[in-house]
Amino acid sequence: MPELPEVEALADHLRRHATGCTIGRIDVAALSVLKTFDPPPTALHGQQVTGAHRWGKYLGLQVGELSLIAHLSRAGWLRWSDQLAAAPLRPGKGPIALRVHLGVPGQAPGFDLTEAGTQKRLAVWLVDDPVKVPGIATLGPDALAINADALAGLLAGNTGRIKTVLTDQKVIAGIGNAYSDEILHTARLSPFATAGKLSTAQLTALHDAMHTVLTDAVTRSVGQQAATLKGEKRSGLRVHARTGLPCPVCADTVREISFADKSFQYCPTCQTGGKVLADRRMSRLLK
Repeated sequence: MPELPEVEALADHLRRHATGCTIGRIDVAALSVLKTFDPPPTALHGQQVTGAHRWGKYLGLQVGELSLIAHLSRAGWLRWSDQLAAAPLRPGKGPIALRVHLGVPGQAPGFDLTEAGTQKRLAVWLVDDPVKVPGIATLGPDALAINADALAGLLAGNTGRIKTVLTDQKVIAGIGNAYSDEILHTARLSPFATAGKLSTAQLTALHDAMHTVLTDAVTRSVGQQAATLKGEKRSGLRVHARTGLPCPVCADTVREISFADKSFQYCPTCQTGGKVLADRRMSRLLK
């Protein structure tokens, strides 16, 4: 799932390559992706792109007074092309959900919003105010805009596990499964630690880790081509998606906790005092 650094890099790419272009045509191959219908996508035809923005993990293309906003969800992506084919998309065929021609179709660049897999969660809105997108209206402060005192205030009294709280977009915007693993590993915190019971030293370590991990990822991602962003993200991960491999800090084996539709990783030595956390799914398999 694209998180803050990748979405920021995609927004930067659109600012540099799409700003000043005129929308030639928008093709919708999957009507289910559209969450708004008035104004329709055709309202953007002939209008000039004036910028691109990010709100948490939401990506927006500014076109005059309107914003075309996408949430890429778990398997969505933006695929850029220096020259898109002119032929209209065939509904229901292939991974492309929506195509934006930035000029005369067949003679100009543009991008596709795509989604792999069978669970279709990619969502697109066309609004005159970003807060009309329900998810944006309820976002917490951006993860890179939170200072140490603000973070302490956000977590005070919260009885949830810190892993869950970090990925709750209503509390902190922009962090997902992968970077929460990386942040907690850097801060040397158990993913099961209670958010509201962190000590002052732990809160400081968590804030420093948030800033360091996300800033480093943004620095590595911005300027990359959209096609290389996923690989760049994977190359910078130290524990996430590295189950069974040695921790780069202490060489202990990276462990995994699995749920129905996702998993997360951690290092016992760095984060839990050497304790291996119970994985209910694996425990059932071993019985």
